[in-house]
Order: sequence, then C-alpha cells, then structure tokens
Amino acid sequence: MPHLKIEYTANLEAAADMGALCRRLAATLVALRHDDDGPLFPVAGTRVMAWPAPHFAVADGEPARAFIYLNLRVTPGRSEALLRRAGDALLASAKTHLAHAFASQAIGLTLQIDEGAPAYEGKHNNLASHLA
Repeated sequence: MPHLKIEYTANLEAAADMGALCRRLAATLVALRHDDDGPLFPVAGTRVMAWPAPHFAVADGEPARAFIYLNLRVTPGRSEALLRRAGDALLASAKTHLAHAFASQAIGLTLQIDEGAPAYEGKHNNLASHLA
C-alpha cells in the first residue's frame, strides 16, 4: 500500500485527463518522504486507479455538476502529521491537474484517507523486480 481509488462523475471525461491524473498522483505518493528522508510509502505497493460513474446526481442534480472522490487506503504506522502531509500533497496535485476543469464547470473534490490493518491480505507480485 498505498492504494488510491478515484471515483468521478463521467461528465469529467472531456475536461480532465484521468490517466494523467493517476500518473501525477502516483508520482506524488512516491515522492513523499518520512522525516528521516526515507520513502513514506513503498514504491512497489503504490496503486492509483480511477473509475467513472455513468449515473450520478451532484448537488441540485444539474447535469453539468461534477464530483471527484479520492480515497487513500494505507496500513497503520504513520503519524497523523505524515498522513496530513500526504493528504495535503495529493490534494495540491489534484487541484493543479484539475485547474482547467474547475475553471469551466462546478466540481466537488474530496480526499479521504483511511488507515487500517486488513483482516486478511494475500499478495503475489513481481513488481519490485521490474522497478529500476
């Protein structure tokens, strides 16, 4: 982990490059550092994924209204200050990427960080061996 899931109203497809947003937010997560300058999150465990919602109603239901929900799931062990730093960095990156969309339509943007130990976590991957 970290795993960042993005849910967004499908009416943002034309105004925001969601693939580029995923890459930007992944780079933001990878760049975050502990106070000792070590990585805050493991590079090989970083995941950012996005899904559009084809059916939605935002605020008063006017079709041009849009919404983006970012949910970062992390394992326990980081201080509140480090999680706040991560949240601030992710929100700043998202706002920068979405500035053009915000200038042209009404959008709500929410970031939530959830921390918790899984009851079960099975893994199998070879990502680390493919990272430079």
